[in-house]
Amino acid sequence: MKNFIILLASLFIVSSCQWLHKFPGYSKTNTGIYYKLHKIGEEVKHPNPTDYVTVAISYITMNDSIFFKGHRTFQLTQPDFKGSIDECFLMLSAGDSASFIIDADKFFTQTLQAKLPRFLKPSSELKIEMRIDEIRTQEQYAEDKLEFLKWIEDFGEYEKMILGRFIDEKKINVVPTESGMYFISIRPGTGKPVDMGDIVLVNYDGKFLNGKFFDSTTKRNQPFEFVYGTEMQVIPGLEEAIGLMREGEKAVVILPSELAWGEKGSSTGIIPPFTSVIYEVELLKAETRSFDETTDSNPLQPE
Repeated sequence: MKNFIILLASLFIVSSCQWLHKFPGYSKTNTGIYYKLHKIGEEVKHPNPTDYVTVAISYITMNDSIFFKGHRTFQLTQPDFKGSIDECFLMLSAGDSASFIIDADKFFTQTLQAKLPRFLKPSSELKIEMRIDEIRTQEQYAEDKLEFLKWIEDFGEYEKMILGRFIDEKKINVVPTESGMYFISIRPGTGKPVDMGDIVLVNYDGKFLNGKFFDSTTKRNQPFEFVYGTEMQVIPGLEEAIGLMREGEKAVVILPSELAWGEKGSSTGIIPPFTSVIYEVELLKAETRSFDETTDSNPLQPE
């Protein structure tokens, strides 16, 4: 009997240690989020819901494949459920950087209102790396935006003139969409149309109006795969264009800056503020996935 009790105690200790070391080096909140601080900034004040934050953020599978990386400014909201990504933002101050591990199902189905991508299995985790660069209140954000818009108002008018001249010189006679996008199909597709939540695979070449390339999955030989309709995956103009296409279709789209990188330009500095761009897009695949379908393949990483 004594040996049996010792055996049970040993099993309990081993089981507890395995639970405690599920993600070595990480701590755990009482809502189920695992976190690891990498750098602590000079600021000590955490943001509040309704504050605006500027964040460098990456979404990563648990086998360390990055499927989204970007730099975004957005308004925080009160967490909708325990363990949501909103809690992660509220844990950091300006200058802090950290890694978080959260529930992948809840992130996609509840936060993004989308289907779980095929490269993530049900009941799996998702790693998120983030760095908070700036925190502003609603009032500060409104003041900064007004000041910035006044300063660059002339640049917007200049862009319109340049884009109009380009359309005239190239004799482009298609009618722009309501948003201002010029969509020119150069090879019809025969496959399925794109639906919200589909896994889509695209090749694209991104160019300035002068023809200079700034990005190309074709040259890298690395098509880009993402979940259509989820936030922070592609710029608005590309999402609109892909939504008009069928599998196998190829199109050229001309995007004014409000459908691309807008009044601030890209975070890398490659795309200046108020810059119209051209994309040649080929929709290689549009695939509907159910929640219970899984795969062992890795996502492709966009640059």
